[in-house]
Amino acid sequence: MKLAGLLIGCALAAAAAANNSVLIRGADVYPVSSAPLRSVSILVLDGKIAEIGPKVVAPKGVRMVDGRGLRVYPGMIDSATELGLSEIPSVRETVDTGDLGEFMPQLRALASVNPASEHFPVARIAGVTGAIVVPATLETGGRPGAAARQYLSGQAALIRTFGWSWEDMAVVAPAAICVRFPTLGPAGGRGGPVPDFIAGMMGQAGAETYTQMMRTYQQELAKLTDFFDQARRYQKAKAANLPGLARDLKYEAMLPVLDGKIPLAVEAAMPRAIHDAIQFADKQNVKIVVMRPREFGGAAAELKARNIPVILGPVLALPRGQDEPYDEAFTLPAEAYKAGIQFAFASFDNQFVRNLPYQAATAVAFGLPQDEALKAITINPAQIWGAGEQLGSVEKDKSADLVLTTGDLLEIQTQVKHVFIRGQEIELTSKQTRLYDKYLNRP
Repeated sequence: MKLAGLLIGCALAAAAAANNSVLIRGADVYPVSSAPLRSVSILVLDGKIAEIGPKVVAPKGVRMVDGRGLRVYPGMIDSATELGLSEIPSVRETVDTGDLGEFMPQLRALASVNPASEHFPVARIAGVTGAIVVPATLETGGRPGAAARQYLSGQAALIRTFGWSWEDMAVVAPAAICVRFPTLGPAGGRGGPVPDFIAGMMGQAGAETYTQMMRTYQQELAKLTDFFDQARRYQKAKAANLPGLARDLKYEAMLPVLDGKIPLAVEAAMPRAIHDAIQFADKQNVKIVVMRPREFGGAAAELKARNIPVILGPVLALPRGQDEPYDEAFTLPAEAYKAGIQFAFASFDNQFVRNLPYQAATAVAFGLPQDEALKAITINPAQIWGAGEQLGSVEKDKSADLVLTTGDLLEIQTQVKHVFIRGQEIELTSKQTRLYDKYLNRP
């Protein structure tokens, strides 16, 4: 017994000496998964939360952080970004978001992530400790003379915003296969198919009629269905150990989707597209996550009935058209909440990842309960992307991805004082802060 106690003591001492062990004392903790805890301490050992309570005794040698007057939140998660994939959009050599080809499910966004990207420090300073990185999708809409539509652009991955390599940053990979589902007309924009007789009356030779758009839509849907059918035949052949079966990377990448292990991340903006995507998923017996919807309509009940989560785009967005309500994007999160749909927020870019908490805050001003807004940038995305047991809340045995703030995380005047990722405190500097210090101290 004495030997066992000695070994345990040595293990605790070793963990305490590591730079991913810390004791945060006297802070107000907002676990997200439960009610706030006032003036408690959090013990982090070897990157994980070991204990939370009013009287926590740390092993010898553990570093202390004074949390008095501060709040502790779980690190935020942005559910769709190009972090690490695109540095300067106008400089082609710094962009690695996609590749040509109609069906490219084998492409891994994770393998192209640049850990040294200057976008990561900016995200961390804002309190964003996790992100979904998604490959871009080539969209041409099947127009005559245009390049082919890209249906499957590759694999999205859930990563931490700090690490020495992309392997070190990975949390869930793959987290989903990204799909651009066929639609009738511009996705989420004004206009749409022109009725045949109107096009003829107005002499709009270049305008696509309903008949033309429907034909294109059916052709694209048939092509997508055919690919899934081929992938399923490959799945059955592999399960049967069919002699001479050649390994196909495209179909190999589809196996986790067909097995129900990961979802399809389907871009569908309007109710008709959402309905069609749900019908397709039911037919193929696969899971989906609906990305960037702009309107729910009757599809809300379908999403709720099938427990399909959605990833909402920026709340601070203009309406789709001049006749649409000015606040249609502002009120969409509240609509999702009232319909009982699980949802999370995403920036769908790099430069505005830092505004993630303020997008959620705007939704609060337009009807979304504040605790639901907080969940939509913490525990909800963790659960949607398969990391609910690791991230998204401040609980014992979870990864110590934590943010210490001076006030409410959603308030713009709140300052982020400390950020921990896997228990390691991250230096809150970026290219912008370095330039600020440089010119502030200019002789």
